[in-house]
Amino acid sequence: MKTLQFREALREAMNEEMRRDEKVFLMGEEVAEYNGAYKVSQGMLEEFGAKRVIDTPIAELGFTGIAVGASMNGLRPVVEFMTWNFAILAADQIINSAAKMLQMSGGQYHCPIVFRGGNGTAGQLGATHSQSFEAFYAHVPGLKVITPSNPADAKGLLKSAIRDNDPVVFLESEQMYGDKGEVPEGEYLIPIGVADVKRKGRDVTIVSFGKIMKVAFEAAEVLEKEGISCEVIDLRTVRPIDYATVVDSVKKTHRCVVLEESWPLASISSEIAYHLQRYAFDYMDAPVMRVTQADTPFAFSPSLIKEALPNVERLVTAVKATMYRA
Repeated sequence: MKTLQFREALREAMNEEMRRDEKVFLMGEEVAEYNGAYKVSQGMLEEFGAKRVIDTPIAELGFTGIAVGASMNGLRPVVEFMTWNFAILAADQIINSAAKMLQMSGGQYHCPIVFRGGNGTAGQLGATHSQSFEAFYAHVPGLKVITPSNPADAKGLLKSAIRDNDPVVFLESEQMYGDKGEVPEGEYLIPIGVADVKRKGRDVTIVSFGKIMKVAFEAAEVLEKEGISCEVIDLRTVRPIDYATVVDSVKKTHRCVVLEESWPLASISSEIAYHLQRYAFDYMDAPVMRVTQADTPFAFSPSLIKEALPNVERLVTAVKATMYRA
């Protein structure tokens, strides 16, 4: 095992896939000459050249359309968005072209393309630069949606995404790019749609994904000291969702809290809650609890940011509520 930053794990994944397959290329704002806005693509221009590491204009709809057309013609683009907030401008190409092309063409055209970049809150960036898009894109048939929480998963899942013949939305976080973690040596892939039980427990299941997993782990440590054993599941992929792993865990623990860094309405946590009441109702000793971002546009004020975001205290309180120890 070696220790890599999150950005370095992503870079390794892209480098390995570009060396393996000459049809893979990277495009986006500042990915080449500037080495990427968050230095994910550092050094890639020197190795692969300007035909495979391509700087684009600030025109998300335009360069995303180019990438979709390239994928339909046999190439495998990786599109980097500086932030998924900017990718709202490209939603027409992602949702109406890439996601629907296989069905609309009667199976004649695949879109092997990865859309990746920073997602979610990152401090004082204001309401229009702080949105979490997991549920937004998971709502769309034809897309696969991945949101890793650590460098090892980021590398293995990005390699799988690049090799996939369907369009993949790959959600990162600019607050995670400097995170360090152990990454296996050599080539490895993590299958899309398989959750990971990061921590075994017996009393309650905590389900989460992405960078907010840090809150889940910290809360589990706090609760362990109070005699509550938490099983922590990292979904890793939110379309498709690995429902079986969640249901099997809840059949053992009989309780569940879903932690999500997004708004509560029509969310991933809503979907998990529905699925558990449908397939694990007879095993549950308490209703499913959710801990989400406040149902309001994100603020700029640090004090309001703190109030809006899920945190350890709120998660601990929710877990205790399911244990009837509030």
